[in-house]
Amino acid sequence: MVATSPSADDIGEALAGHGLFLRGGLQPDPALDQLLVLPGGQSAGVVWMAGVVGAAHWASFSASSFFADGLPDPLDRWSQAIGDELAARWGGVALYPFSGPPYWPFQQWATRAEPLQNSPLMLRIDPVYGLWHAYRFALALPGSPPASVAVPVAAAAPGLGSLCLQCDGQPCLQACPVSAFDGASYRVETCLGWLHEAGGEPCMQQGCLARRACPVGAAYRYPAEVAAFHMKAFAAHHRPVPAPAPALPAVPGD
Repeated sequence: MVATSPSADDIGEALAGHGLFLRGGLQPDPALDQLLVLPGGQSAGVVWMAGVVGAAHWASFSASSFFADGLPDPLDRWSQAIGDELAARWGGVALYPFSGPPYWPFQQWATRAEPLQNSPLMLRIDPVYGLWHAYRFALALPGSPPASVAVPVAAAAPGLGSLCLQCDGQPCLQACPVSAFDGASYRVETCLGWLHEAGGEPCMQQGCLARRACPVGAAYRYPAEVAAFHMKAFAAHHRPVPAPAPALPAVPGD
């Protein structure tokens, strides 16, 4: 039996039960996308983006068995359980930004599915949600895409979007205590080194101070509990590279 291709409203309603949001969709293009083969050998007709906005997902996630089971990556496993169930329901496949290979181009898909812009923090900024949004999975489904789904467009041009260019003083670039962001790059080792020191405790408890300084979407900033969860996961997955040991002096006669 072939599953009926859902509407955007169907998908949005299913996601809302978990505190997730439908974040747009796109029509796959063989020239831009890896071939997405579905169960039964069909090619995907549409890719729907599912994600979080602010902390709307937190109540559902924190009440789930994944949150406190003590196993690694609880948010990823929670997301995967939801994505796999929905994909099976509608005869498609769920794709994740945290698994691979293959590694799916979520940033490119997001730019094609929604009106996002580049930011000085190397994150895509949304005109409503600011930097407080993320993608948890994509659903590649059969059927023809509805008229509301974006057709493929060229990748976003490099450089900052108008939101950030028009921002007075760009406070995000002034807020990082170790200047890990310069508007063109992110010095991840500098950031990680700070997070693993005592001075990085405010960042670990409140979240990235540069991200919090952005005035766009301030109402969607993560509360402290959510911010601390994400920072702990980030710091655990990305350990700073230790400095090389100093060379030993030569021993006379060697």
